[in-house]
Parts: sequence; C-alpha cells; structure tokens
Amino acid sequence: MEVILLERVAKLGQMGEVVRVRDGYARNFLLKRGKALRATADNRAKFDGMKAELEANNLKAKGEAEKVAEKINGRNVIVLRQASESGQLFGSVSVRDIIASFEADGVTISRSQVLLDAPIKTIGKHEIAIAVHPEVEVSVSVTVARSADEAERINRGEDISTRQEDQDAAAEALAAAGEFFDPEAQHEELAPAPAATEK
Repeated sequence: MEVILLERVAKLGQMGEVVRVRDGYARNFLLKRGKALRATADNRAKFDGMKAELEANNLKAKGEAEKVAEKINGRNVIVLRQASESGQLFGSVSVRDIIASFEADGVTISRSQVLLDAPIKTIGKHEIAIAVHPEVEVSVSVTVARSADEAERINRGEDISTRQEDQDAAAEALAAAGEFFDPEAQHEELAPAPAATEK
C-alpha cells in the first residue's frame, strides 16, 4: 500500500514522502496513529492544503522536544534487580522498568520513545536511545545493579563482574604461586637416598 507520511518515520522517510509499505503496517500502525494517509488523489490534495500547518506543528513540537532532550540527555537512572554472582539477572529490565525509573526522577516519557532492541539481562551500565521526537534523539544510561552501593561502584567504573572475596583470593594465590615458582629462589641440594641393599 502507498501512503503519504504526515511526519518523519524512522527508517521509512520524511514528511510528505509517498512510500510503499506492507498493508498491515499501514493499517495497524501508520494510519491508526495518524502518521500517514493513504496515497489517493483526494488525500494528496488534502496533504498539499495542510502541509504548511503540519510543518508549523512539527517545528513547535520539535522545539518542545529539544527542551525535554536537554533535560534528559546523558542522564543516568538506576534499576535495582536480583542477580546471580556472575551478573546474570533473575528476569530482565524492560522498557516499562526504564519508564518507571525516569518517572521516579520526575521525567515522563512514553513507551514508544524508548528505543530498546532487547531487554537488559546483565548487571552493568547500558546506553539507551530515547526518541523524544521523530527528529530528536538523546542517549541516556541505565545502571542495573543488585544494590545502591553496587550501582555507585559501577558508575565509578569499578569492575564488579567478580566478587571482591574472589578477587582477593585470586591475588593471594597468584602471590603464593610467584613465591613457589620463583626461579631465583635458593634451593637446597638434596643428597640422593642410599640404595637399599638386599641380604
């Protein structure tokens, strides 16, 4: 089906372009959400009449979106979850969790604005894009941790992939191995054991 785009749609086209899309995508997404019109002769004339108004509304919305973008660009939100010792989450962090974290910070964003390809399933700091407007995108970071203390350590750049006790034990084992296998260490010569004589 051919449609006329009423706003910029990512990976599809700019406002006013006539594009060919699958029927289901057109009916269920573009037409339903008011992002496009069917490309008929009547709708083309209708679009030409409302083009100036659409562009003015788009500029106004873009200006408001840029204000919001300045407010959230580079922001870091923390999501606390239970996880295994290896850092694998028991569950995942989804778009809903990210929206809730932003709302706790006093910022309201919608589900469709969060560009998350797949749920987050590991502890750490993850970069995510937020499209506050079809033409305005910002990057935010989401820190996923087991506790607030761990989130603080992750944000400082510490490696928390292994427990501190394991790191200490590994350091001690390495030091002991270094002493044991030191090539310059003095070794006492052992006298060969006397051969057993048979009677």
